[in-house]
Amino acid sequence: MKKLFINALAFCAVCAPVVLTSCSEENETQNPDEAYYVNEDNQLCIKGEYTWEDGKPLEQTVLVENGGVLKFNAGTTVKCGKGFDKYILILQGGKIEAAGTESKPVVFTSAESSPAAGDWGGIIINGRAPLSGGGTYATEINNDYLYGGTDAADNSGRLTYVKIEYAGASSGSDDIEHNGLTLNGVGSGTQIDHIYVLESADDAIEFFGGTVNVTNLLAVNPDDDMFDFTQGYNGHLKDCYGIWEDGYTSTESDPRGIEADGNLDGKNPEHTPQSDFKVTNMTIDLRLANNSNDGYYMHDVVKVRRGAKATVTNALVKGRGACKDIIDLKDDKGNADTTTSVSLTNSNTGARINGGEDINGEGYASVRIEDGNTGCSSSVFGWTGYEI
Repeated sequence: MKKLFINALAFCAVCAPVVLTSCSEENETQNPDEAYYVNEDNQLCIKGEYTWEDGKPLEQTVLVENGGVLKFNAGTTVKCGKGFDKYILILQGGKIEAAGTESKPVVFTSAESSPAAGDWGGIIINGRAPLSGGGTYATEINNDYLYGGTDAADNSGRLTYVKIEYAGASSGSDDIEHNGLTLNGVGSGTQIDHIYVLESADDAIEFFGGTVNVTNLLAVNPDDDMFDFTQGYNGHLKDCYGIWEDGYTSTESDPRGIEADGNLDGKNPEHTPQSDFKVTNMTIDLRLANNSNDGYYMHDVVKVRRGAKATVTNALVKGRGACKDIIDLKDDKGNADTTTSVSLTNSNTGARINGGEDINGEGYASVRIEDGNTGCSSSVFGWTGYEI
């Protein structure tokens, strides 16, 4: 999970929201049709309707302003230049329309001849949906760009049949990281389905509050968490599959399948609403055959903490990579909500449950490791070309 620079508005529910959602147009290079301009920082700013040409590389930051629409037609491939500043950020009121199909997905990938996790910055969407504690927060990469609000049904566009490969770059010195796909206060009016995230630095996907629902998500070899939820997220992730391949080694100290916080970094247990979300039909497949993380291949399969409530149904863990905990519900900044419900089947021959003890689940009557769950069907990911 990345750390955010918190805007002061987040602590004042009565403050009037300040919307800073446009690029500086000083010294801009203006396009004659006014769909976009390049600002003094060499950022491509979309303020009208702009369709990305197939094969056009991404060589700079792309910002989609309030009222702007960035379109990617089915079959479009975008090769992204190396660097932390090569990312797409949809600002509040902007939209992305990446409309792939099963036979012609939209592909965002590295331009490097030997691609690797963290080559480029990934896709970030800032919406106007509620956050824990209310108000708005500043985006980590630029405090001028806010996310969050009061519109649970906010619409930031759609991502359907989309591949995001080798993203999640880190800034290095100031410890700011991108995920493969970052959803900041994204509303339920946004359509996100059939997503494949391959080898992302940090998390494959992270939900910072909001109400957006995501279906059919395949995450392969994320460096940190597969599915991360925080800051009052209230939505549904359905049909999700996470894989660590044989030979893969994470650089993180505590990589997880699910990591869930009720509020941002556990700093505000008094905030409402806390994260309250569903995960239905999930498979975590640990194929690893070599050691990492002090003998554990994954720290926890399911970690719910800091006031979060999770309802996890039909979950399956398989493979042979050991993990410290199958389910862990405790944390020094606050435990999971006691109404958390988990039904998980463990078919992993190397998995451990808290070193052979309990699941840190005292008082959690609806948290069960039990037989009978089948997890996510691999058939829904045939369009990716990845052989599960």
